[in-house]
Amino acid sequence: MLKGKNILLGVTGSIAAYKAAHLIRLLVKKGATVQALMTPAGKEFITPLTLSTLTGRPVYSDFFSEKDGRWHSHVSLGLWADAMLIAPATASTMGKMAHGIADNLLVTCYMSCKAPVFIAPAMDLDMYAHPSTHANLDLLRSFGNYIIEPAAGELASGLIGKGRMDEPENIVAYLENYFASKQDLNGKKVVITAGPTYEKIDPVRFIGNYSSGKMGFALAETCADAGADVTLIAGPVDIKTVNPSIKRIDVESASQMYDATLNETEDANAVILCAAVADFTPATSADEKIKREKEDMTITLKPTKDIAAAVGANKKEGQILVGFALETQNEQNNAMAKLEKKNLDFIVLNSLRNPGAGFKVDTNQVTIIERNGKQTAFDLKSKQSVAQDIVSILKTYLIK
Repeated sequence: MLKGKNILLGVTGSIAAYKAAHLIRLLVKKGATVQALMTPAGKEFITPLTLSTLTGRPVYSDFFSEKDGRWHSHVSLGLWADAMLIAPATASTMGKMAHGIADNLLVTCYMSCKAPVFIAPAMDLDMYAHPSTHANLDLLRSFGNYIIEPAAGELASGLIGKGRMDEPENIVAYLENYFASKQDLNGKKVVITAGPTYEKIDPVRFIGNYSSGKMGFALAETCADAGADVTLIAGPVDIKTVNPSIKRIDVESASQMYDATLNETEDANAVILCAAVADFTPATSADEKIKREKEDMTITLKPTKDIAAAVGANKKEGQILVGFALETQNEQNNAMAKLEKKNLDFIVLNSLRNPGAGFKVDTNQVTIIERNGKQTAFDLKSKQSVAQDIVSILKTYLIK
């Protein structure tokens, strides 16, 4: 599962840095390409020469080379990686990562990285038990990072307890399991709608909503990373896809999204209707800009075609249909009514009343309601993490 993968390995200032040599050997034997990064303190515990010899690549620690002034681009490194692994990760580095203190190359690479990030903490018993460490770990988890829990045992200080970095064999197995699970949807076609629709009033005005498309795009990336054949039907948003395998169809109006969705769902294994589609559109659209000639103006609206209802009515045997409900009142009842009415298999409920959830933010807090009545409530977390939660439940339907 690691063959051909690009692994960005960050080594920080812990006595456990000596394990990085064995970790690199294991990753390289599995067929991975490893690029090592070191904090200045990390170089006090193991030499860059050792890691460079094992990776076959230069080790980066500074923002640029003192010899020739060449810039070590944290942006390029972040885009190159299929995964970033910080092992060992000290309390200091995790604190910087959690709070955006980008004062070294490793943290700037972390903040630029588009790939999943795995963190293997290593520190003494009392440091690991400190409330600030656990607060930072909670923050890092909420950002969508994966924490490889430290093991319990004898520590460098002589104390016995939890805090030692997990063994390299276990860390490699963790990465292998991650990439193996990411191919669970191989051979499945998933259609996802995302973003708002714009309903044209005249050439310069429209009726729209505040949807950013972030949730739908996160779902598309998560499904594509899991091996699915993803078609993303996107309203007018300013987001680029990362996974090159995603087929993207850009639309503007509810009518265009309706046509594109029904055209793509005929052979889909799953359909995730995440877009905030307008319920009404102007009955007529002016060809020229409407001038202000009087104080009052009336726009007659007509209903748009109901995409969820149409897909639900035409749902094929074995096809899974997932909907979203953004509610401001009677959330549970409204979501469950939509679940039944639109013939959904499960619905993702989020409320505008929850701080940090809804439109134009990077986080969300959802409850997933299934047709069998099961409800799973999640804490506030990044939309990438929410997408992983949703896709995990989707897999239980698609993988039998």
